[in-house]
Amino acid sequence: MRKIKNGFAFLGLIFLGILLMNAVQQEQVAVMTEETASENQSVATDTNDYNVYALDVPETLNFAGEEVPLHLPDIKERMDRELLVNTYWQSNGLLLFKRANKYFPIIEPILKEYGVPDDFKYLAVIESGLQNVTSPAGARGFWQIMKATGRENGMEINSNVDERFHLEKATHVACKYLLASKKKFGNWTSAAAAYNAGNGGVNRRLTEQQVDSYYDLLLGEETGRYIFRVIALKEIFTNAKKYGFNFNAKHLYTYIPTYKVEVDTAVTNFASFAKKFDINYKILKIHNPWLRENKLNNKSRKKYKIAIPEDGYYAK
Repeated sequence: MRKIKNGFAFLGLIFLGILLMNAVQQEQVAVMTEETASENQSVATDTNDYNVYALDVPETLNFAGEEVPLHLPDIKERMDRELLVNTYWQSNGLLLFKRANKYFPIIEPILKEYGVPDDFKYLAVIESGLQNVTSPAGARGFWQIMKATGRENGMEINSNVDERFHLEKATHVACKYLLASKKKFGNWTSAAAAYNAGNGGVNRRLTEQQVDSYYDLLLGEETGRYIFRVIALKEIFTNAKKYGFNFNAKHLYTYIPTYKVEVDTAVTNFASFAKKFDINYKILKIHNPWLRENKLNNKSRKKYKIAIPEDGYYAK
């Protein structure tokens, strides 16, 4: 009998222990739930401060004075897409604003000289992001000029010198190409599309689809977005604050003034050449990206103009 009583007492202690453990666990759960709720409330408060808004597509838009037919549903949707993509890719947008301040003053007067509308500077923006890049197809420079096109327009292109990386010369070549396209198609919109797809490509599609406007063409992804990307950037650049881009003049990149040094002989080492002007090889190449090697062969004794930054801009 005593053993039985002792057994009941033992079971009672176990049961009491279980009750105590459950009470502790429930208290811990309550504390964790309260902490989690507090954290969730904090997160909710933080995230509520950030909002993404749809954009109103402007009632009228134009490229080079030629109206965009926004009354057509597909045109409005395609325009909306490019405005959204380029507005909410904020880091890239700010970089483009910064670079444009540096390079547009070089591009704009050349466009004006040829009678090419100012809107075409945005082609350089979407072609390269205003950088000296090389495409998988081999197009190079701000204007993404192919080797054959460059040579047809008098550019020197070899392992030693590649003038597609010379911004002024490349802009001249781009203008010549655009003027020829405008003459062929009769409007600037098709000329801009042809800069992407080629004169033959645009002409073939217009003929096959029996239309005479870029906006009536069924095109592949790249060329189909091309003009809309240009117009979207024009709209955003023209109305920066409207699209949420805020910056001051101090945030923008600026062009460093240079003077030209004429060279009509070979240069065996540009690192040594640069030191004569109190700069280093890196600085020389930044201002002359068309020089592709550390030397200039110049067997033909051609006259080259090498840009040297004015005194004081790279002083240590």
